[in-house]
Amino acid sequence: MPLDPLVKAFLDQAAAIPRPKPWQMPPSVARASFAGMMGLVGPQNVAVGKVENFSIPVGTAGPGPAREIPARAYAPVAVGGEPRPALIFFHGGGFVVGGLDTHDGLCRLICAEGNFRVIAIDYRLAPEHPFPAAIDDAFAATQWIAANATQLGVDPGRIAVGGDSAGGMLAAIVAQVARDKGPKLAFQLLMFPNTQMDGETRSLNEYAVGYFLERHTIEWFNSQYAPKEADRALSLVSPLRTKDFSRLPPAYVLLGGYDPLHDEGLAYAEKLRGAGVPVTIADYRDMVHCFIYLQTVLPQAHTALAEAAHAVSAALESA
Repeated sequence: MPLDPLVKAFLDQAAAIPRPKPWQMPPSVARASFAGMMGLVGPQNVAVGKVENFSIPVGTAGPGPAREIPARAYAPVAVGGEPRPALIFFHGGGFVVGGLDTHDGLCRLICAEGNFRVIAIDYRLAPEHPFPAAIDDAFAATQWIAANATQLGVDPGRIAVGGDSAGGMLAAIVAQVARDKGPKLAFQLLMFPNTQMDGETRSLNEYAVGYFLERHTIEWFNSQYAPKEADRALSLVSPLRTKDFSRLPPAYVLLGGYDPLHDEGLAYAEKLRGAGVPVTIADYRDMVHCFIYLQTVLPQAHTALAEAAHAVSAALESA
């Protein structure tokens, strides 16, 4: 299927404006650049019932004060006092860029379309905090939310994890760890997930340059987050390489056909399905990586994210 013409026009316009690539910038500048893009193309003025920033306390095993993980909770407009299903959301950005503000519009849209609570986690970023910092934060936050669900207005039996790109990888890893350590999760939303590092796939090579996310950018992100090559083979870094895919939560896997990460995301979905896990694969063959960001550019961006939110809602309502 040919690349969608609106996507191609957007990519051509972006390519016509000279700008450094992410690997040519200090991380702080890359973060500002990503935030600026998301502010232009992301969802605008999405109404939800309530948005609240809070902090998740995390104890330390050694000396020194406990640290906190920033988080942001979204409640839908029509929500009463009863506990509601919730999606714990991990943002994308290669473990180097992104945060609560860059994905605020997306979280609002998921909350509004799905009519469930969304809790976004501001995990620590590389290179200042390399592996396993992001995973430690993501899993600690998930444990704390499940343990404190009632005070958050969350039904502890209907909690999902999800995210886009690197956030999708975090969601997959958290689901694997939680299967063995708890809490019990009801669903996982994996959007354009990075599921392995240092792997070779057809899509990674065929769409290496010119399709929104480039291979060199992926490799730079990986080098910032997991600089030790030995770590990249671990299932805590490359969840596709885990030996056991059984007993994981049902999944909705959203993919883009022209995404370098397409094939590893599809492989993960097929591994889940092969282990008997219910999986829905939404493969937008004429789209690029994380096209859901392009809400002001593509009608399909809204449609795809809304359909994903509806799938999470249906799964959580029946959990």
